Amino acid sequence: MDSMIEVTTTHLQQLSASALVPSSRPLPARARIELVREITPEFSKFLYQGVGSEWNWADRLKLTRTQWDELMRTPGTETHVLYVNGAPGGYVELLARHADGGTEVEIMYFGLFPQCIGQGLGGALLTEGIARAWDLDTRCEGFAPVARVWVHTCSLDGPAAIANYEARGLSVFHTETEKLVPGDGAAGMWPGG
Repeated sequence: MDSMIEVTTTHLQQLSASALVPSSRPLPARARIELVREITPEFSKFLYQGVGSEWNWADRLKLTRTQWDELMRTPGTETHVLYVNGAPGGYVELLARHADGGTEVEIMYFGLFPQCIGQGLGGALLTEGIARAWDLDTRCEGFAPVARVWVHTCSLDGPAAIANYEARGLSVFHTETEKLVPGDGAAGMWPGG
């Protein structure tokens, strides 16, 4: 039987594009970040598992291909991929929603593949992700100017997550703690773990 653990979820936001504090470490020449305009469910799931298997990301693993595809086709959804030496090294998934006072963009998923952690790439990827969140309305038809960018992270995520968000100018606006059974983000990744 799986055991419950206490998990703290922290919600952070940014209310102005001018609040973005860019990373002091630019991307190295061997890296680039690219918007994937027509992402497939297979590539999205590969990114999700490649990053999330270390951090118990399991909420999407039960989705069918059709359900996953519908999520990727939701108006205002974008995926920006970090490539390092030509291979995926991390990603940012954004989702815009209509809200009172303008559009709000949630950073749905953000992270690095295990081999890219500790190389100074996270700050540059997050900087780009937040910047693209702020101008998402210029690429997605039907959205008002962005008035808010926000994200939530939890105590199951990487230990540098909150510090990276705060270093980029996001501020905590809510925390909550609950007991839950964590999902197995590595389910189906590699035989025998």
